[in-house]
Amino acid sequence: MVIPPTALFAAVATLLTFGVLAWVLRPLWRTRRTWIAGVLALGLATLALYRVVGTPAALDAPAFEAPESLEEAVRQLEAELQRNPAQPDGWALLARSQAAMGNPVAARNAYARAVELAPDEPALLVDAAESRALADPQRHFDDQAVAWLQRALELEPAHQRATWFLGVAQRQARQPAEAAKTWESLLPVVDAATARSLRVQIDEARAEAGLPPLPAGAEGAAAPAGTHALTVKVALDPSFAERVRLRGDATVFVIARLPDGPPMPVAVERHALADLPLEVVLDDGDSPMPTQKLSALQEVEVLTRISASGSAARGEGDLESAPVRVALPASGPVELVLGAPAP
Repeated sequence: MVIPPTALFAAVATLLTFGVLAWVLRPLWRTRRTWIAGVLALGLATLALYRVVGTPAALDAPAFEAPESLEEAVRQLEAELQRNPAQPDGWALLARSQAAMGNPVAARNAYARAVELAPDEPALLVDAAESRALADPQRHFDDQAVAWLQRALELEPAHQRATWFLGVAQRQARQPAEAAKTWESLLPVVDAATARSLRVQIDEARAEAGLPPLPAGAEGAAAPAGTHALTVKVALDPSFAERVRLRGDATVFVIARLPDGPPMPVAVERHALADLPLEVVLDDGDSPMPTQKLSALQEVEVLTRISASGSAARGEGDLESAPVRVALPASGPVELVLGAPAP
């Protein structure tokens, strides 16, 4: 049976509302059933509002039946994905819905389909890896989950959830020293409360590996104040901005890397396109790898990139500034202009 577009709209609207409100209503959870019922009611209210201010005639098609429950909305989405499976966002939405309904195996399978269709989306890879662990009775990250986490970190080296989960997987695999090293890279980039909690996990892993605890204040020792901090100003060329329409959800990466070296950043920050023009300060807190810090280098190459995919790895259609080589410590800010004509 082919689902009418209006019915598909109803299913997706309900599920999207569910996903958004999951974060909004999270502090108000009492029981899972009550929470889902509340979200469903709001989702259906969204549909009612659409009838009033949208295009009521479209929703009056004879075949239209609004989903009466979250389960029905999920069934409608599943039917649509069977009819047209090449929809990574649809599979991801289905996976999140199944997870919220307490169906971890179904969520794992839906995420796997999404990753097949979009294998280079870091956030999706991390969600899919987590779903495999949640579907495992022992909550273990298997080889496939670890491979997805490693791929996510190749695409976005500063991805904090991927780094955390990779450390968990390493400790599960009886590699406590590697787990501690992985988690240590998070200390400079998390808030103080998270760092204190993280240090407990790191010290437990180090003890398991026969290593001493981290020195007191180690989370701050990697980022000496100002010595090699690098101020970068990023702007969009006005004439270029007038000629080209950029996606509003594009991501801006500000990157420092080794000159003539591998593409992996030694420091990176991520911002929204709407933040331009912007000024950032790159330091050791922006270093994705604990073994390669900005403060240990004498020279770096600095550039900025607009990524439509949201991945730090360069992709087709990305806009990148000309790289600038800078000796450290820098004597002043580095100015980068996206879309500027080549000299």
